[in-house]
Formats: sequence, structure tokens, C-alpha cells
Amino acid sequence: MTSSPQPSALPGNPYAAPSGDPYAQHGTNGSHGSAGPAASLNELNSIAQRIAANVERVLVGKPDVVRIALVTLLAEGHLLVEDVPGVGKTSLAKALARSIDCTVSRIQFTPDLLPSDVTGVSIFNRQTNEFEFRPGPVFANIVVGDEINRASPKTQSSLLECMEEEQVTVDGNTFRLEAPFMVIATQNPIEMEGTYALPEAQRDRFTARVSIGYPDPQAELAMVDEHAGHNPLDELQPVSHASQVNSLIETVRAIKLSPDIRRYCVELVSTTRRLPEIRIGASPRSTLHLVRAARAQAALSGRDFVVPDDVHAVAVPVLAHRLVLTPEAQAGRRSTAELVRGLVQRVPVPQAQPQDTYWARNR
Repeated sequence: MTSSPQPSALPGNPYAAPSGDPYAQHGTNGSHGSAGPAASLNELNSIAQRIAANVERVLVGKPDVVRIALVTLLAEGHLLVEDVPGVGKTSLAKALARSIDCTVSRIQFTPDLLPSDVTGVSIFNRQTNEFEFRPGPVFANIVVGDEINRASPKTQSSLLECMEEEQVTVDGNTFRLEAPFMVIATQNPIEMEGTYALPEAQRDRFTARVSIGYPDPQAELAMVDEHAGHNPLDELQPVSHASQVNSLIETVRAIKLSPDIRRYCVELVSTTRRLPEIRIGASPRSTLHLVRAARAQAALSGRDFVVPDDVHAVAVPVLAHRLVLTPEAQAGRRSTAELVRGLVQRVPVPQAQPQDTYWARNR
């Protein structure tokens, strides 16, 4: 994936990067191995580009989807991929998992799947006369949940504790999950046969939701030329590893977030709770996810600070799937993504005086 261009300045936006290298104002030279933020960001972008290029060998012509997947990974979140069958949902999840040299497990969700099939089960050992815990497939760095909404809500709920607290409790014993931990789940639209709608609590734990969509004719032709004779997933090799990803996550945590941007994120989320078309608005958890995703988006853009454009880029993937429409809005075929885009247009972008710029406050 080519490096993302610098977000354009919004009218009256004091957070847009000035001309030239914005890191020069922080006194960093950008050399590899230095203690400054530029070195970490350079490494982050280099690794992210390698991972994206690896994934795009499998998912042709969808760089925006791949970028959201990377944003979710760096934001310590979980990704929900929703679309019709055959557009590459599972391929995206497996390609991202194989691009990182870490433990990976895959769960095929079916109607007869039990919670213990996901989390693990205690088995009595006759030799020791004690119960032994046998870990389930959720004990991995990246868990690929294929067609998650084909399992019953009871089984779906087995992921609630894992996704929020990164731990599993079985028979009164709590087991920690190793970092990084990411669930990449795919689901078919709920209108399809044999599916169960994800509970609101389950959807709210996913940092972002993406829809891949059909490829354009040129991308589909390239896919036919490259994939007809072999499966590119079989040829993918890891281009990063778990400890490296943990280091990149630490870099994202250090991305600066001004008080004005914080208030802007809170205002965007709280406004969803006042919309007449919305029965259930976005939760406080979604505010945290929005901030984390904006930080990751800024890091992938080569900046160590967040601008409003970063928030705009991730607002729809982070917020839309959490909103519950009123029956009237559903009858009117309103879209939650459409409502979030409207909010981004209406909620005022933070303003500041030229002498009170972000860099002046944070140097």
C-alpha cells in the first residue's frame, strides 16, 4: 500500500500540518533508532506498508478496507467484516492473520457450536484426579471468527469477556490472553437465511465494521488473472511478528491528542444519542474506540498528533454499526452510515487562534 497522503486542511482547522516536515518543529531528525517520535513513526509506516501489500495480494483493489483493518489492529481493537458471500471477507481476515508471525486460530461458527468450543473446557484427569483446563481457539493472538452470526446468541456471547477484558473465565478460574489480541469476525447480512443478529453488546465491542463490496471490473479482471491458477493465501509469508506489533501499538498510544480534539470526539458521539432517528446511540466505549482509531489513523499518516480529518476518516467504521434505528427510520430505509456522515458535516470542527496552535501548546 502506498503511503497515505497528508489529510487536507479543513476550513479554519488549526491542526493541519504546516508546509514542510511537521516533525522538524519537534526537534527530531527522523533517523532510524533515535528516541524521537519520527523514528517510531517511520518504522510503523514501513511495517504497515509491508502488511498492507501482503494483504492486497489476496484482496485486490480494496486499499481502503485494508487500511481500516490496519487501523483496528494498531488501535488494539476488533474488526467486524460484514458483506454478502463471496467478496473476500474470510480472505481479508486470513491474509491479515498470516501477515503477522503470531499464534492464529480460526473458528467456524455454526448453529451447533457451544461456548466451551470457543473458550475451552475443564476435563477431569484420572491420573491426577484433578480437572485440567484445555484452552479453546480463543487463546491466540489473532482469532478469525468465520460467519459469526450463524451461531446462536448464547455462543456469540462467549466472546464478550475475551474482547473487552482480554481474559477468559472458566469454572471460576481466570486466564489472561496474550497481547496482541484481535478478533476478526465475518458475518453475512442478517437478512440471509440461517443467521442470528449480533446482540448490541457484541457489536459494541467491535472497534470497527467494514463492508468490502464488489470489486470494480478492472480489479475483478486482475483477480481472475492472478488467482485463477492458484490460491495466493498459500504463498503469503509473515512480514511482521507479535512483539513488533506490540511495539507499534505503544507508538500509537503516544500519539498526541489535544483537548479540543477530545471534546470534538465526545461531541460527535454524544450527538448520536440525540438524533430522532436513533433509538440507541453510541456508548462511551465508542468514544474511546473513536479516539484510539483516530490515533492509529494519524500514525499511519505519518503524524504524531491527531487532526479532525483523522476523526472523520474513522467515524463511519467506528460508529455506524453501534447505532440502533427507530422503527420509523428503518421503514424509511435510513442508514446509520448516512446519519454518521451527516453528523460529521454538522458538528463544528474545533477552532483555535493562530497563536494558540497545537504545536505551540505541545512543544
